[in-house]
Amino acid sequence: MVENFAALAARIAQLKKEKDAVILAHYYTNPEVQAVADFLGDSLALSVKAKDIEAKVILFAGVHFMAETAKVLSPDKKVLIPNPEAGCSLAESCDAEDFAAFKAQYPDHVVVSYVNTTVGVKALTDICCTSSNALQVVESIDREQPIIFAPDRNLGGYIKKITGRDNMVLWDGACHVHEQFSVEGILALKSEHPEAKVVVHPECKEAVADTADYIGSTAGILEYCGASEATEFIVVTEAGILAEMARKIPNKRFIPAPTTDSSCTCNECKYMKMVTLESIIACLESESPEITMDEATRSSAERSILNMISIK
Repeated sequence: MVENFAALAARIAQLKKEKDAVILAHYYTNPEVQAVADFLGDSLALSVKAKDIEAKVILFAGVHFMAETAKVLSPDKKVLIPNPEAGCSLAESCDAEDFAAFKAQYPDHVVVSYVNTTVGVKALTDICCTSSNALQVVESIDREQPIIFAPDRNLGGYIKKITGRDNMVLWDGACHVHEQFSVEGILALKSEHPEAKVVVHPECKEAVADTADYIGSTAGILEYCGASEATEFIVVTEAGILAEMARKIPNKRFIPAPTTDSSCTCNECKYMKMVTLESIIACLESESPEITMDEATRSSAERSILNMISIK
């Protein structure tokens, strides 16, 4: 926790009251950012939460596409992002104009896009999905219906493998964090901690996923670790989730998985870490930067999200 946390947190609390604002924070943000949040979760759960919040202002402590998604679902609220430079390597791997051209090559395909996309790509999408419900979304579509899955080739490949759907075309995108985990490093940790369970996010490469005892979203990983009889876990996703794991499940040990580059903190999302308490204060004081978009794009993006939510 930062040295002057108490003073900064007090200022944030004061500003939230003055501005009628709430803070939504993703699991991958810094622990001190998570500590000042009103709601903590994964990206879509937070955006859905934003829709039901009565506050006038929503500050999304996360990356840009997450704040966009909140605005899509809450057009009448002011949605702020503390650092507009906080992008997402996965979302940025799928440019909307390039994706439109790709989509045009497969006119008979239904488009399923991961929530980790820009609002422009969501507007070109038939049904959104999350890492939690990607399997459910794909299985809701007739098996004879060909599908474009974007943008994550690893998540798409995982779903394609377990469903046996050869009529899925994958966009070639990936998350810079989940691409970097080391199979050799995970196996070495497993030999040191033979009773530990390996929990893996499906954005990881297939070889990494093959080491897993459990594959699932951040929320799914938290639930699995809490319910499991195991007391040690090797965690193969962005290291920011470790703070929430320690808070929710303090009696268990969580070991961050190593990456292929031992010289850097490649298991941390550099974009998530751009959100600081100071940037939150500045954002609330000025009520900017604010997320804006044209209504046609917003409503098209909203349709793809609502199509997902309607799947039972």
